Amino acid sequence: MSTDYQQAREALGQRLRELRLTCPDGRLTGEQLAGRLGGTWTKSKVSKLENGRQTADAAGLKAWAEATGYPEAYDGLAAQLRGFESHIRSWRRQLASGHRPVQDAITAEHDRTHVLTIWESVLIPGMLQTADYARHVLTRHAALMQSPRDTEDAVRARIRRQEGLYEPSRRYRILMWEGAMHALVCPAPVLAAQLDRLAAVTGLDTLELGIVPFTASLKIHPGNGFWIYDERRVVVEDWHAEMWLDDAHSMALYLRTWKTLQESAVYGSDAQSVINDARRSLNPR
Repeated sequence: MSTDYQQAREALGQRLRELRLTCPDGRLTGEQLAGRLGGTWTKSKVSKLENGRQTADAAGLKAWAEATGYPEAYDGLAAQLRGFESHIRSWRRQLASGHRPVQDAITAEHDRTHVLTIWESVLIPGMLQTADYARHVLTRHAALMQSPRDTEDAVRARIRRQEGLYEPSRRYRILMWEGAMHALVCPAPVLAAQLDRLAAVTGLDTLELGIVPFTASLKIHPGNGFWIYDERRVVVEDWHAEMWLDDAHSMALYLRTWKTLQESAVYGSDAQSVINDARRSLNPR
């Protein structure tokens, strides 16, 4: 969670406290407000919201505004919520309608980007995935998240985005941890075909593919994957959410992280050798 995000959440909490303390028919205690709100509301929940330790949803903000006598304040509260929630995109909310809308959101960001800088430690990057590999990854993620199954639509959207690899105006700077080429997130034959695809695209003039081998000396550990769009925005994936960050401090940190990881990477024929070794390990003789 970014500092900017937490500060925005605390600012929303301060506004909620202000509404409670200036209620037209007299200031309310946390317990009194919880009583007005009813249901699952408690004094503790009121306190957590006001102190930025918990975030209300839109319905909760509407109920708060009405209970404190300021229904007209809801639009402003909702705007504050939208402003900082755009940075933390929970998988639960994003996947409410399946994976296709998530892919569409990424495509919109991709379409306005000329240089895409990527680090992936556990998966082959989506920009380089085969349809079969993507299908297995998306199916397993949908099962974990218990989200609607629209796998084929999502796969088509992801593969269509790869057309950018053949557009001369675009550049892809992709770094991968070698472990991503050994992770059996799909059947071995599917992974073998995926590695063949990886070897085939390394010669594209729009792609700089670096691989950090198991044997490389590391200055930092290979952490979460992230995507940097034109040094304008970075998207970071975690189990519960994606973080879309655009503040200067976060951008500088992730660019510095990528460049530090790059110092351990191999390119060209050396990268091809790592790919070929991973491919041979699937069919040892």
